[in-house]
Amino acid sequence: MRVFLVAGELSGDILGATLMRELKRQHGDVSFRGIGGPRMIEEGLESLYPLETLSIMGLVEVLRHLPRLVGVRRHLRREAQSWPADIMIGIDAPDFNLGLEAQLRSGGMTTAHYVSPSVWAWRQGRVKKIRRAVDMMLTFLPFEAEFYERHDVPVQFVGHPLAEELPLDNDRHQARRALGLSDGTRVLAVLPGSRSSEIAFMAPVFLEAIRLLRQRLPALEVVIPAASPARREELMAHGVANEGITIVDGRAWEVMTASDAVLLTSGTSALEAMLCHRPMVVAYRMAPMTWQIARRLVKTRWISLPNLIAQESLVPELIQDDATGEAIAEALVPMLESESESHALSARFVDMHRTLQRGASARAARVILDLMASPH
Repeated sequence: MRVFLVAGELSGDILGATLMRELKRQHGDVSFRGIGGPRMIEEGLESLYPLETLSIMGLVEVLRHLPRLVGVRRHLRREAQSWPADIMIGIDAPDFNLGLEAQLRSGGMTTAHYVSPSVWAWRQGRVKKIRRAVDMMLTFLPFEAEFYERHDVPVQFVGHPLAEELPLDNDRHQARRALGLSDGTRVLAVLPGSRSSEIAFMAPVFLEAIRLLRQRLPALEVVIPAASPARREELMAHGVANEGITIVDGRAWEVMTASDAVLLTSGTSALEAMLCHRPMVVAYRMAPMTWQIARRLVKTRWISLPNLIAQESLVPELIQDDATGEAIAEALVPMLESESESHALSARFVDMHRTLQRGASARAARVILDLMASPH
């Protein structure tokens, strides 16, 4: 079987490599060609371009590189057709891959897309393009599959790879010992974001919330896992060191596991906190103009993945003007003071963790092989 794979960034390289490994394990005789990084190459991919070829962010940058990207897509289409590939699998990078998938599918090739774009949240009109482009959409989250089913796109929910990496039984005592934290103290994990703009908007508000919390809980330990050395420097510039806050480099999962509650910006960290089974408050601010645009474009009731997965308000979301230090502190107090409330939410998160823990790579490979074996 000949499989044409196109990944656009590091996360796609990791997903692609595990998928390739499973396809080889389940089928045996498989050849791979396309675009990937070192992990996919190690699994046997003949990469026609470096992984970084598609890693372009921002409208201006994309426009500047558009002629080159069009040329790359044209070349990949010719390569896939002349090889010829039995199936083309796009891994994330939807703006590039969906166009290539549509071109190849119109020529009779089977196509699949691994990792759904956030079409359920904004630019929902893209679902028409997706319907034309793919024979199968493979999603990480159950509500994504429900969205595609409503729009007549063939879909399979395969589970989330993060749910495999984070254990169902996590050890708070061990995490605290590794971080030098006492079992008898209340610990708040704070994740103010991985982008510089997030630190600029959220650090002052988070620091205000921490000061207010310590009026109620003077012995509260606060730990921030800095996403990078650059983010650590920015946090220091906001005076974090003067607030008696511990900063560690990375180790976000360990810090969240060690905590009693988590304060975070929206994004993957909310999913990670859920998979660490910790109660959380999600808070987010952005530039006023960006907020005015976002609130018109985003079509979902919630922004955090725990609430989207549950389809109910499990965790507080404080957005823009609602994200004040006072409101954040007020939302965190019961999580830090009431063990019964925290335990109930943790138990719910364990159930949601199990739902996502389906062996994503093995299941995705099985769906792809079933797709190849069936008439369509």
